[in-house]
Amino acid sequence: MAVSQVHFLLIPFLMSIMGAAQYLMQDAALLSYIDQRFLSLEKRLEKCNQDVLEYVEEFRDFSNTVLSRLAGLNTDKAEVKSEVENLLTRIDHAQRDIDYFGSVTDSNACVEVHEDLVKQQLLEEAEEKKRLKLMLNASCDHVLAGIKSLKVVKKTGGKYGSWMKDPGKKHMKIYLLSGSVNNEILEFANIMTFMENSHTLKARRVPLPLPWEGTGHVIYQGFLFYHRYGSLNEIIKFNILRRSVADQMLLPGAGRIPAYQLSPHTKIDLAVDEQGLWALHAEPEIGGNIVITKINHVTMAVEHSWDTPCSSKDAEAAFMACNTLHVVYNSPSGGTSHIQCVYDVLDALNSYINPGLHFPKRQGSHSTIHYNPKEKQLFAWGDGSQIIYKLHTEKKV
Repeated sequence: MAVSQVHFLLIPFLMSIMGAAQYLMQDAALLSYIDQRFLSLEKRLEKCNQDVLEYVEEFRDFSNTVLSRLAGLNTDKAEVKSEVENLLTRIDHAQRDIDYFGSVTDSNACVEVHEDLVKQQLLEEAEEKKRLKLMLNASCDHVLAGIKSLKVVKKTGGKYGSWMKDPGKKHMKIYLLSGSVNNEILEFANIMTFMENSHTLKARRVPLPLPWEGTGHVIYQGFLFYHRYGSLNEIIKFNILRRSVADQMLLPGAGRIPAYQLSPHTKIDLAVDEQGLWALHAEPEIGGNIVITKINHVTMAVEHSWDTPCSSKDAEAAFMACNTLHVVYNSPSGGTSHIQCVYDVLDALNSYINPGLHFPKRQGSHSTIHYNPKEKQLFAWGDGSQIIYKLHTEKKV
């Protein structure tokens, strides 16, 4: 009986030992599998690292090869350039020899052709000058000899602005355009009304559908001509009475640089004289010198242009009077204004530098100067003041 009880107790014990052994064998197999996987991953990582090192070395060798070949190309380029220059020199010498032999064998014919070309050019120049004189009416027989006096009419507005009369109308109205960017004209019945302290209350306000830029606008024959704000070179013709845009045009070559270095807000300066409407601007292709353009104020078409020797450097303003450009210069700090360059579009030989014309009794600068051909006076805006300069003229010699 005791033996059977012991046997009964040993059976579960032995079964538990066998189960534990089985679990140990499974754990050992799992650990072995994990170890194998880690070894495989380590080998792959090592191979990847080796490949990266090989790629880096290969790229370094390739980079050195490319740099070496580029250096060789630079050398070859210099040699080819030298050979091409030598070849061009030889071709030039050969061309000179050919021209010489040609001139020797047919010198008389060449002389005749040359003379014909000269005659044709002279004829064309004479015709063009005749056409320009007819277009400009050639009625101006006087030149500016000096600036006699000034009168400060009023001080209103900021540093930049312009004021004027309409020389093409019989009325005595005064127009005020304040600022370098704005869209409103103030119109006064006459200069006495303008000079009153409460002048803004008595002014007729004329709004513009398109704002202006700079201070180079003019009023002529009932129209305001101005450079449209935000455009490169668009000029607007505005009917003041009807309050509407009548026409517009693009001025070739204008608007890229200021017309005057000391007035950077004005890219296109419009002017009126005895012959009508003009436009003044500077072009970088001719060293920043001023270009004159005659505009037909009715059709808004360009009639002719002139490149002048007058520089825009240190210039603050300019005006046209009797077919002649007068450029006003100053110092950047604002000194005495003086006319230093004069250019007559009908007589370039009568144009000159530094005529010695100074503006009297005033230190400062001008944002605009406009000539009134009807009254033979200058209407200027200087540091917020509205100024009239009386002129002294002489007969052309």
